[in-house]
Amino acid sequence: MEMLRRSSVFAAEVMEVFDRSPTDKELVSQAKALCRDYIHSRLNRTGIGWSKPEHQLSASGGMLGEVSSVLMWLGDELEYLRPNIYRNVARQLNITVASESVVSDAFLAVAAEIFSTVSCLHLSSGITWGKVVSLYAVAGALAVDCVRHGHPAMVHTIVDCMGEFVRKSLVSWLKRRGGWADITKCVVNTDPSFRSHWLMSAACACGHYLKAMVFYLLRDK
Repeated sequence: MEMLRRSSVFAAEVMEVFDRSPTDKELVSQAKALCRDYIHSRLNRTGIGWSKPEHQLSASGGMLGEVSSVLMWLGDELEYLRPNIYRNVARQLNITVASESVVSDAFLAVAAEIFSTVSCLHLSSGITWGKVVSLYAVAGALAVDCVRHGHPAMVHTIVDCMGEFVRKSLVSWLKRRGGWADITKCVVNTDPSFRSHWLMSAACACGHYLKAMVFYLLRDK
């Protein structure tokens, strides 16, 4: 679909910023590009007919392609840990995917709740890569629900919401970690304690997501 297509010129510009310290705007652009790639992979995996983008980030090479591949791999790991959590998200949230405002509000509310609690790893910040991957898993699952129910235009809404949330809540954290490329350390680090840290972070992310769904369902009660 056209909403998932981006020119090779745009993709090249996004990849180029990995060679230097990214600006806020660039980090948001990268977040949205990664979200489009993640959603496309989930749509393909579920067998939904979807035209292949002219330029796939995961196949483009360079750091952005590596980040995209790692993000999807970690998403697979997270979904494997709790397969029922990241499916039928719209039904779990009890929302209709026909309304742009409903989809947007639900995604942003869940995102805010996921990151609102201090990590169970007792870190000073409530932000972890586990939570970031969890958010992308939610975006991918929600996009699948939207397309399945005949509302593919909502994919663009979800991508925009991801960009908005990253801009407001994650940009400073990403800058401190040197940008999106930091996520690759989750798989290239051979230290067993580091992998244990990632798995614990992922498990915590599942718990925060469940809590986020409960808060969303009860907020208007």
